[in-house]
Amino acid sequence: MKRNLLTLAAVGAIALGGFALAQADSADPAGPGRWHGHGFALEHLTKTLNLTADQQSKVQPIVDQAKPQIMAIHKDAMQKTQTVINSTVSQIRPLLNPDQQKKLADLQKAHQDLMNAIKELHAAQGE
Repeated sequence: MKRNLLTLAAVGAIALGGFALAQADSADPAGPGRWHGHGFALEHLTKTLNLTADQQSKVQPIVDQAKPQIMAIHKDAMQKTQTVINSTVSQIRPLLNPDQQKKLADLQKAHQDLMNAIKELHAAQGE
């Protein structure tokens, strides 16, 4: 039972970490060319590939066109991940004693508080 709780916590931390990292990367002050840390920001491509101004003007619309698709895929993946996590927690919760259930509820609240803070940060940044 303890291993299941630790596994759940690890899965949640990984999912949360990935989400938080992606959200933090999208808020990077490097600017609108930033693409979730995958190295496809126009600035990164320009420096790495030594793109000319003409190439940059041709690459930018391609990067801009891909961004919403990637954001949609990311959002869908996060929603599916959350569904699996919720299902897992609902199966584990009845196996826990009251003290463990409280700790689990506290973990979930802390996770939700963090997600809300990230959303507020993005709203404040105008994203």
